[in-house]
Amino acid sequence: MRHDPSAGPGSDGDDTPATGVPAAGTSRPARWLVTTAVFAVGAVLLAAGWSARRPAPVGDRTVGQVTRVGVLPGDSLPGYATASRAELAALTAGAYALVSFDRYVAPDGLPALLAGVEVTAVVVRVPLPDRQTEVVRLPAQRLPQDVTAGMAGLADRKDREAADQRTRAAAGTDPTTRRGYETGAQVATREAAGYRPACACVYAAVVRAEPPALRATAGRDGVRAVDPAPEVTRLDRTVFLPPLPEQRDVARPPADTATPPG
Repeated sequence: MRHDPSAGPGSDGDDTPATGVPAAGTSRPARWLVTTAVFAVGAVLLAAGWSARRPAPVGDRTVGQVTRVGVLPGDSLPGYATASRAELAALTAGAYALVSFDRYVAPDGLPALLAGVEVTAVVVRVPLPDRQTEVVRLPAQRLPQDVTAGMAGLADRKDREAADQRTRAAAGTDPTTRRGYETGAQVATREAAGYRPACACVYAAVVRAEPPALRATAGRDGVRAVDPAPEVTRLDRTVFLPPLPEQRDVARPPADTATPPG
């Protein structure tokens, strides 16, 4: 799906997919070109990745444009897969592509899934039940080594985040604020515990390859969709929004309904 910002859909310069509900079975892979600051390649908060559509800001038009590749909240996921297959069948030249998986994969499972393509990054998230967790795009060229090393770094960062949240909770006087910090510490601790042993937390990859290799990848067991993005020329100006493996009908924010600490 390609959106013209001047026609209504827009962005405020974060990793936010705009809202919208295309007809089931007719959605096409999401593409936006919006004037905004250059996106960092590092961590992207999932909560920021699913906020509401709003008018595009004027911003600094000298910086450049950002391309978005993936799904919007409300998009039909079967429709997205169908449209991705059609674009892949029509592809005539090498291109970047967003490869999404139908389950969370451990680093040592990636070489077989992504054989024959040049991998530039993977998208990871610790899939905690009923909790939103941080979505992170990890640079990765060597599989599985770069992903395992990246997860080890994430585990260390999550330990630091948990310690900081516990310190803030202990110093807090407002019960609601204190519970928020305690919840944040619990989630960060569980994320660290997942990343440290190199969990099954990878659910997408950004790759580049010629059409035959991309089509071969799309046919492998465990690959949900290969969404080619021939318009992408700069990864530092591209945001990738793969569907979550646990969602099968419509893209939506993950549930965040776990009971907070008492």
